[in-house]
Amino acid sequence: MSSLSLAVRDSNTMLRRNLLHARRYPSLTLNLLLTPIVLLLLFVYIFGDVMSAGMGGGDRSEYIAYVVPGILMMTIGGTVVGTAVSVSNDMTEGIIARFRTMAIHRGSVLIGHVIGSVLQSVMSVVLVGAVAVAIGFRSTDATVLEWVAALGLMALVALALTWIAVGMGMVSPNAEAASNNALPLVVLPLISSAFVPVDAMPGWFQPIAEYQPFTPAIETLRGLLLGTEIGHNGWLAVAWCLGLTVLGYVWSKSVFNRDPK
Repeated sequence: MSSLSLAVRDSNTMLRRNLLHARRYPSLTLNLLLTPIVLLLLFVYIFGDVMSAGMGGGDRSEYIAYVVPGILMMTIGGTVVGTAVSVSNDMTEGIIARFRTMAIHRGSVLIGHVIGSVLQSVMSVVLVGAVAVAIGFRSTDATVLEWVAALGLMALVALALTWIAVGMGMVSPNAEAASNNALPLVVLPLISSAFVPVDAMPGWFQPIAEYQPFTPAIETLRGLLLGTEIGHNGWLAVAWCLGLTVLGYVWSKSVFNRDPK
């Protein structure tokens, strides 16, 4: 077999392994998925009218349209935490050492984790999106092309965050540490434009919310789903995603290729 065929075959095997683990142990995925759904229901039904009034809106439906894109991005951030935990388990339980002695493509172990995580992120986004539609979210102003671009953006964000999560999992001594190390991927959306506009935040806090990867990604997704202007957020979101992908890939590969102690 050629090197490419071997890499594809082994990556496919590792992907099936990770998807099988996710099916056998669904509790972690369900717990991570429950958080954005609870936040969505909380902010819509408990805070929705107040938040809409504070933003100059008319009713709760306008705030639903505003908050859903942020919740979808938060869903991706929460899902990849499970990837960090899964990678940490592989690194600490000895299976990686076993893989090193086998005639398999070295990169297939990481590729299987990454592709599996991206697929889980997409499925999680679909489930949370279904809940959003059920409680009143509508995207009637978006064209088919904008919907395709929105899905592509979320997949790109999932890819970038997954590679970062893989690196976090590889340098963590155990699953608990991996979960803690990946916590910023859940916290950063909370201090972005997910729930309120950046302009409505205190002046000293606005740079923190504005100059981080989630805010341009959320604003771009919001513009695509609602058919509004995106401005400079589109290329900023893509730049953040590409930069994080390269950083996470180089970091993960360098750690994985180290000789075991």
